[in-house]
Amino acid sequence: MTRRNRKLTGAFIIVAYVVVYALTAMALAEATPVQTASHVVQGLVYAILGMGWILPLMPLIRWMERTDPA
Repeated sequence: MTRRNRKLTGAFIIVAYVVVYALTAMALAEATPVQTASHVVQGLVYAILGMGWILPLMPLIRWMERTDPA
């Protein structure tokens, strides 16, 4: 697979993943235990959910950026 095709495929996967992740994160953030927690805990939960999407996508991004074989 060429780098161009890997980037196109990866872009579609990333968009689909972010949509699903955003809906899941929204549901978790609206959960009752989070809503009744202190502001500090709420801030930590929102920060973790806001940054948590990138770690699972790092292998995909590395795969997309791999150079083409000679």
